[in-house]
Amino acid sequence: RGSSLPLAGQSCHVITLLALLVLILKKMAGAATTLVEPSSGFCFENCRRNAFLLSKGLPLPKATKTGTTIAGIVFKDGVILGADTRATAGGFVADKNCDKIHYLAPNIYCCGAGTAADTVKTTKMISSQLELHRLATGRIVPVCTANRMLKQMLFRYQGYISAALVLGGVDTTGGVLCSIHPHGSTDRLPFVTMGSGSLAAMAVFERDWKPDMSLEEGKKLVRDAIAAGIFNDLGSGSNVDLCVITRGGIAYLRPYEEANKKGERHLSYKFKKGTTPVLATNVVPVEVEETVVKHVEVEVMEVG
Repeated sequence: RGSSLPLAGQSCHVITLLALLVLILKKMAGAATTLVEPSSGFCFENCRRNAFLLSKGLPLPKATKTGTTIAGIVFKDGVILGADTRATAGGFVADKNCDKIHYLAPNIYCCGAGTAADTVKTTKMISSQLELHRLATGRIVPVCTANRMLKQMLFRYQGYISAALVLGGVDTTGGVLCSIHPHGSTDRLPFVTMGSGSLAAMAVFERDWKPDMSLEEGKKLVRDAIAAGIFNDLGSGSNVDLCVITRGGIAYLRPYEEANKKGERHLSYKFKKGTTPVLATNVVPVEVEETVVKHVEVEVMEVG
């Protein structure tokens, strides 16, 4: 009994030290969690700097004007996506045959409107994540998974990624069509349009769309909607691309139709010299002030 008293005292002392250690660790963990702030898409620490530059007369960059017509419908056997092929840079046509229908998964495709670089990069990043999801689960990727990944990514950047998307695919629930806005809001709809030519395309859909359309009816309807955007919107043009998604696979029709063909010249439009009168002539002679000739030694390239 005499030897058990020191052991009991030692055990109480050890328990007290352990309790103090647990309290210290909890306080350290609490301090660490309070110091770490949730990360966001962009760093806004330069707001004061930008306000100072603005007060000194520095003009802020203006919003980029983009143009596109993208659309999609749900038909009897799946989903049909459509897009035009014009890419603009301000008031210029930068690309007459731009690919705006992007691959996400074997059963999911996505149309992109907005800044071309943003739409391409966004769809490539999500496509890689969907492939990892497919390999990890061993199942076909649901369209709602792609929808959630895209909306969470875009919401994180608060609309600063200029990507307005029309997502379409076929999974175990059937054909699914969603619209995804740059700030992250989404809608699931039977037919949808986005882009600068969306109003003209939506007018066609609201007039002619009906449930359980056949394949040929759906293709013609999407073609008419994209063509309405092409002919009524300066930011849209060139060809009509379609992507038909069914349980049997993907049919990517590029181009489905050349809606805006360039006119052919039947005559020669070269005018002879002297057709128009010369009203004034001003010749400015070029004076050579100095000529410098410099010899450069050629280095022998080592091969081996």
